[in-house]
Amino acid sequence: MNKLKIINDPIYGFVNIPDELIFDLIQHPYFQRLRRISQMGLSSLVYPGAMHTRFHHVIGAMYLMQSAIQVLRFKDVKINPEEEQAALIAILLHDIGHGPFSHALEYNIFDYISHEDISLRLMEKLNQEFQGKLDLAIEIFKGNYHKKFLTELISSQIDVDRLDYLKRDSFYSGVVEGQVNSERLIKLMNVQDNRLVIDEKGIYSVEKFIISRRLMYWQVYFHKTGLMFEKILAKILKRVKYILQEEKSLIIDEGLKKILTTRQNILNDENIKIYTQLDDSDIIYHLKKWVNHDDFILSYLSQMIIHRKHLNKMELSNERFPQEKIAQIQKRTLQNFPIQKKDLNFLVFQDTIKHLAYSKDKNPILLLKKDNSLIEFSQATDKMNMVALSKNVEKHALSYPKI
Repeated sequence: MNKLKIINDPIYGFVNIPDELIFDLIQHPYFQRLRRISQMGLSSLVYPGAMHTRFHHVIGAMYLMQSAIQVLRFKDVKINPEEEQAALIAILLHDIGHGPFSHALEYNIFDYISHEDISLRLMEKLNQEFQGKLDLAIEIFKGNYHKKFLTELISSQIDVDRLDYLKRDSFYSGVVEGQVNSERLIKLMNVQDNRLVIDEKGIYSVEKFIISRRLMYWQVYFHKTGLMFEKILAKILKRVKYILQEEKSLIIDEGLKKILTTRQNILNDENIKIYTQLDDSDIIYHLKKWVNHDDFILSYLSQMIIHRKHLNKMELSNERFPQEKIAQIQKRTLQNFPIQKKDLNFLVFQDTIKHLAYSKDKNPILLLKKDNSLIEFSQATDKMNMVALSKNVEKHALSYPKI
């Protein structure tokens, strides 16, 4: 069977699957599940074109990793075939632990466990299945391999993960402000002192990349309507957990029920098996059933997602919302809805949103000067621009019913 296939990607064109091991990993059910996990959560309720999946993203990230390795080798950076394969596998599997609707339900299916933790667990299980052939990929993914730049290609402030998702999410959402020149940035990559660096002449491409990331977060990922729907989805699962604790009647798959009610040994083999069979379609199926549930809160919230009913509104503010305003909203909600005071948090809730476009302190972007010395990005670029790019922006969100 010919396993050296080609995938036609709408962003980059033809993407080669370089070897049989990577082909077999792509064909694995864990990986194929990513076809049914939306890349941008519920953003398609705001940007209808944003229907692409995690599968699209990781294939694109693998393509960029191939390009980056080719560029680095051309610049005499030593990367042997085993390291190349391991880096490709690591980026290919870096998001394999995402659950339904990606970040929208992170920490809501498994409490306090990130998708990175689950990705690592799944990589270890795949490694057992593939007789240890993923050993090096796991070491690179965990940051334990001595060539640190390989890990930085996967996870840093200017990695191939970010280069793909910004370009891809911008393309599918139609928000052109997020477009980045990933090809040029990769051409400018280099390695110095075992660190991934950017040639100094790429300073403005880096600046554009960081600005685009900042704009994508506040215009798309943190769009208040999309953000509201994602918070509502998390509230739905919280309500389901409450109903299950009360042992009330509920249409729910046994696997999903078990995983939502488990408390100990969370990432055991049984729960992992259930988790790797969950995708967006499972959640949508249950939401369609819960629309007609006799629990008012579960039905009300489910309708919002299934029918895209704008029953709630969300406000964003640079300042905390006054307690008087929140108290008035809560009082009005209790007067107009058949709920108890203890359930108010399902309909009236607050959150804090933070985003830092660039950090000069945590794994900073380094520029390689012509004399082979390194300079941190913020020290080389326009200081006025860096004020906005390096500021940790915090906004407060308040969601409540439209009455």
